[in-house]
Parts: sequence; C-alpha cells; structure tokens
Amino acid sequence: MKELSQITLTKKNNIVDAIKVINEHAAKLALICEDKKLIGVVTDGDIRRALLDHLSLEAELSQVMCDKPIIANVGDSVERMAMIMRQHKIQALPIVDEAQIVVGVETYMQATQARPKQKSPVFLMAGGFGTRLRPLTKSCPKPLLKVGPRPLLESIILSFIEHGFEEFYISLHYLAEQVREHFGNGEKWGVKIKYVEENTPLGTAGALSLIEEELNTPIIVMNGDLLTKVDFKALLEFHESTGSEATMCVREYSMQVPYGVIEMDGSRMISIHEKPEHHYFVNAGIYVLSDTLVNSLTPGTKVDMPDLLAGQVDGGNLVSTFPLHEYWLDIGRVGDFERAQQEFFEYFN
Repeated sequence: MKELSQITLTKKNNIVDAIKVINEHAAKLALICEDKKLIGVVTDGDIRRALLDHLSLEAELSQVMCDKPIIANVGDSVERMAMIMRQHKIQALPIVDEAQIVVGVETYMQATQARPKQKSPVFLMAGGFGTRLRPLTKSCPKPLLKVGPRPLLESIILSFIEHGFEEFYISLHYLAEQVREHFGNGEKWGVKIKYVEENTPLGTAGALSLIEEELNTPIIVMNGDLLTKVDFKALLEFHESTGSEATMCVREYSMQVPYGVIEMDGSRMISIHEKPEHHYFVNAGIYVLSDTLVNSLTPGTKVDMPDLLAGQVDGGNLVSTFPLHEYWLDIGRVGDFERAQQEFFEYFN
C-alpha cells in the first residue's frame, strides 16, 4: 500500500524522523526496513525510553528500534490480530509475507471495529496461456509471475480481502497444478478458494458455466492479469443499485490522430482539424454478473464475455457501465510487466 512508504524508515534515520512519523500517522509506529524487509519497529514507548537514557535526538534508529517486533502473517484473521495486540499490549501490528516484506499494518482500533463481510463471491480468470508474455510464461503460468514481492494473482486476492470478500473461484487451464499448489484452499489467507478447470478453453466467460453450485448473489468476475486499486465494494453496491443483469467496468482511452484530418464533401474541403484527439470507453476486464445470468449458462459452452453481454443487451436486459478512475494496469505484454514492476511499490506496498 502506498501509505506504508509514509511510515517506513531505515536504521540510519534518526529519532527526530521517527517522532515525525509517529505523530503524523494513525499507526503510531515507524517501520524500519532494509532491502524492503522488516528489521524492526519504533514506537512512542521506544522514543520515551531513549530520551530517559539521554540519547540525542540525532541518534540513529538502530540504537532505539525493537529488532524483534511482534508481527502478523498474511492470512491471519482480524480477530487473531486483535488478540495478539491485546496479549502484547500494543496498538499496531505490521503484517508481513513469507519474505518478511510488510504488506500492511493493522491497528487495534481497526481490528476491534466490526468489518462487514461481502456475501458475493469473486471469480478470477487465470487459465490463459500468457502467449504475449513469452518466454516469461513458458514454464510459469501468468498469474504466478511475481510483480513486486509476490505473484500477481496473490496481490489481486489480497485487494479483494481488503474489501471484505472471502469466497473465491479460480478458473484454470494452462499449468493449472502450479496455481493449485500455491493457493490451496485459501486457508493461508483466511478465505475459501475453489477451482474450476477447463479441459479445453471456454472463452472469457465460459468457465463460469462450470461453477457446480447455484449462485444466489451477484458475482464479481475479473481477469487474472490486472493490477488495480478499484473499490470492489463500491462496484458491487453500484451494480445492485441499478438492478442490472451485468455491469462492466470501463476506462477512458484517448487516441490522437498525428495528422490534420480533412472533412470533405466530394472533392470540396469543408474543414480541417489538426491532430484531433478521440475519446472512447474501453472494457477494463472487471464485471459484476447477476446470479440469474450465471445460473442460466449451459455447462461447458464456449462463450466470450463481450458476446455474453451483447446478448443481454439484444435481449432487452439492462447492462450498466462503471467508469474507473483508480489505478489500473493490464499486464498483457512484456512491456506492461516491466511497468508493473516499477509501479507496484508506489501503489501497492
């Protein structure tokens, strides 16, 4: 998360730097990191003890920090984190992944507030061959390519967890077993994960027909190669407020013609527009579908999402659009993958 950078210092920073962080941010602690890994924390109590020991305010944090901080692991429930903080009488808890990289901070106040859970499931499409990302995907499925400290699909799931979603379906095909092995049943992240596996590719919507149980709530469907900061809870609320059969997230796309464009009537010039810019809304690869629409799909039928939605429109059913303004990146090509590496820590860590 971007906010983490605001409370992260190094052991070379001084006490004044830590005081500023502690006073200005709700977590009331400074994270001390080295090579992006957590090596310590500094709290108000550490500062006060340092002052009682007559340390200078210019003293480095290596002399002040707690180098064995109490932490939570990715997947720990909010209830467990609240229990840890009560036991150790602390007000904030860094959350780290397997590499000891901080992925979040939970405060006691946040952990003890009731968090609404989302009843709707999430369907993540992760069965593609990733052809445009070769050779990166020759032996690794695209969802498991690491962007920043963790696989792309793991970051997507963590984003949904932040908004209260707990039930996931992942569609698989190419190198499916690697994805299953990494995510298992979701227990590590405190969620439930089920899999649908396409024996043959069923298009960008056909895998939904393989869900065995009948749905009774809308479902969010998302391509498994996107990085985004979309508010998924707000998206679901919008969909439900419109009474739509489907909602498609869209992004504005601008394209400038690099020449003067001539309007003519026969051979007669009417006007000239120098390098005009055209604006369009394009499919962002994130959808909400009603339970009735998904339940109506014929199992094993190949269908692409644009065709499915076009069929709803042609049939007179309401399909809504949800414009995105948040960060969004489709990691479809090697250049996009390289861009994601550069932008990940700005937006997600």
